[in-house]
Amino acid sequence: MRVGQRRARGSLAAMATAVFVLLAAACGGGSAGSDGGDPSTTAAASSTSPTDAPPSTPDAAPALYTVEPPGPRAGALVGDDLLIVSADTIPDDVVDQITSLRWKGQDGVSAWTQLSVGQISVENKLYNLAAVEAAEYRRFTVQDSADFQEQWDRVAGGEMAVRLELQDKLPLDEDGYLAVGSGEETHPVHIGAYGQQVGTIDGVVNQEWGEVLGLPTDNALLLNTGGVSPQVVREQIEKAMGEQALSITALDIVAETGIDPDTFQTVQPVGSFGDAVGVFRYTPIGGGRVQPDPAWVREYIVTETLPILGQLTCNKYMMPQLRAALLEVQRRGLADEIKYHVGCYYPRFIAGTTTLSNHSFGLAIDINSRENQRGTVGEMNREVVAIFKLWGFAWGGDWAYTDPMHFELERIVNPG
Repeated sequence: MRVGQRRARGSLAAMATAVFVLLAAACGGGSAGSDGGDPSTTAAASSTSPTDAPPSTPDAAPALYTVEPPGPRAGALVGDDLLIVSADTIPDDVVDQITSLRWKGQDGVSAWTQLSVGQISVENKLYNLAAVEAAEYRRFTVQDSADFQEQWDRVAGGEMAVRLELQDKLPLDEDGYLAVGSGEETHPVHIGAYGQQVGTIDGVVNQEWGEVLGLPTDNALLLNTGGVSPQVVREQIEKAMGEQALSITALDIVAETGIDPDTFQTVQPVGSFGDAVGVFRYTPIGGGRVQPDPAWVREYIVTETLPILGQLTCNKYMMPQLRAALLEVQRRGLADEIKYHVGCYYPRFIAGTTTLSNHSFGLAIDINSRENQRGTVGEMNREVVAIFKLWGFAWGGDWAYTDPMHFELERIVNPG
């Protein structure tokens, strides 16, 4: 992972102050709660700032994949202006081309670091995960986060640091571990701290964990543009890169609105159904909707007539398993238990958020929605649920904040 700096950008005094929480494996990480991400039921998080930390530090989780601790922070802090993400490793010559851009005699890039960025799916929500070199990445965060030494030691020690806003919203087990991945490729990662992260990044791990989890290697660049406007540098990069598929996000816009509407986004989930998504590129188009790359839609989305449900538009990788599950439901005389569906493929953000669900990829289906509202036990026949699970589906009724109408692809199963 390569890093660089030419000139630190301006004052960081205007940046918001962050608060942080350390977690111990022994204390139980708690289900992320009872809310599972429903803002109406999210409990207020109790927080500990680095300067007010208790005298005794909680024990860290047992080490799995570790790297050398970063030591105390060194070097000036820099702002997080642009995040560039590609589907694959960004070649050294492209990195050099981007980081050496100039505008009116000034360096267009003052500081930069390379990351490995991918997405993890957790209970129908997609989160951005980055594998980072903590000593460099921390310099792009706000000061309280950069100086929160325990957070970076925990990351180096094999734990994950997560955006503060996600406290009490992730489905952790009683020891504070999050299952990352899907199907047989699931790995338990201990959540070691909550704190301010950069831009659109929801959580960070070290580079060893990045390899294990299958994040694309060094496929992202985090840039500070010094005294040059980020929008000017963005335009220069787009001009220099031409047709190369790089998504360039202006992080100042993200900080204000939650999303940059002027760029396409690149999504590359990790886990066993990564093949069913590939590289998903989309552009926000307002009203909570997104416009996927038409080439992706042609490659992955199909419309077929299925048993019980009739005509349905879904991901082509899910169709054989969905058909097999429905045929088995029919064979067991349970067809009347599935009264109707409310869709499979609809590319949009989860209501009130800028987070994609697995419906955006056509990898989920909602059944009997009126009788199976979120946060309830629902009325879904448990034998039907068992059949869907047998054919590789996860059921939302098992989640911390239940969604019993929802079934989503968890693993690829060959019907034979």
